[in-house]
Amino acid sequence: MPAQKSHSFTSSLEKSTNKLWGCHVRVPGSVAATLIRGMDRRVLCSMNGTPERQCAIVAYEKGSFVITVNAEQRKTLRLDFGASVKVRLRKDTSEYGLPMPEELNELLRQDKDGRRLFHALTPGRLRTLLYIVGKGSSVDQRLHRSTVIVRHLKENSGKISYKQLSIALKKR
Repeated sequence: MPAQKSHSFTSSLEKSTNKLWGCHVRVPGSVAATLIRGMDRRVLCSMNGTPERQCAIVAYEKGSFVITVNAEQRKTLRLDFGASVKVRLRKDTSEYGLPMPEELNELLRQDKDGRRLFHALTPGRLRTLLYIVGKGSSVDQRLHRSTVIVRHLKENSGKISYKQLSIALKKR
């Protein structure tokens, strides 16, 4: 597949006025209009030349758009509020919008019911579960998380109770 066209621009790191995220960079409306397709807002983003990360263009106040920047990214980039940021975005054409951890992929390959329940979830819920598994720092941790998630889906007929899931993930 040919590489997606990238869009580069300079923005500044702003403190958010909402309670959902701490800071963000604004995305020009013309860039957002090119990259957003219906409800699909997933993009690959590089800031100040860092490796690309998967994220989403988020609607913000008064019809503007932003890319959120979490504390870890801000620390890595050594950015203070108001700092200039060189941003490069391109459309994310991956299946899930996040990488599929090998451990979860193998478990789903072997577990037909788990695979069916997993793929019946909304794209946002899929990404949440992929994020949870992918944040595991070792193969054992990712395998444990994968197993707990698939068991949770099967025990709850494909529904997710994040509170119950969180408790189950803490058990060993």
